[in-house]
Amino acid sequence: MKTGAEVIEAQHSADTTFADADIRRDRDRFLRELLHELAGVLEDHVGLEEAAGYVARVGERIGRTMNNEYRDAAGTDRLDATQVAAALVDLKRRIEGGFSIESIGEDEIVLVNTACPFGEHVVGRRSLCMMTSNVFGRIAAENLGYARVELEEAIARGHSRCRVVIHMHEGDAGLEYRRA
Repeated sequence: MKTGAEVIEAQHSADTTFADADIRRDRDRFLRELLHELAGVLEDHVGLEEAAGYVARVGERIGRTMNNEYRDAAGTDRLDATQVAAALVDLKRRIEGGFSIESIGEDEIVLVNTACPFGEHVVGRRSLCMMTSNVFGRIAAENLGYARVELEEAIARGHSRCRVVIHMHEGDAGLEYRRA
């Protein structure tokens, strides 16, 4: 058993041994890697569709929470289409995404993205796109009554950007969301 002085010395050594090592690790990078690997394990073991389903459920829960926060911030029970678009861009900005509004029309909101919040860890992990689809779909549907989210382009699929179309009317492409 080590003495008190030896324990203090060992702790000091543990605190400084790798302090100057070229190891890129912080909480944010660790969590992104964790999600990347978790999505990979799910995709490998249960398949892309099932993995996307699990991520979708998480996105739905987060979407409900975030929707309440944006409604509270706006002081309203329902956001209009312009406020929905602004909320979606803002929430992605807060988590280091690069979303911007391409257009807002009567029938759709189009958002583009140049930086995924998951960083390079999203590449090849298409199931993680369900987080965006479900958060966007849940917020849009809860406020506008209906949303159909179409991920036309996705960094995870190898595109240089994401292009997300949130349709406000029924159609064929994308995933549908309805007000609860």
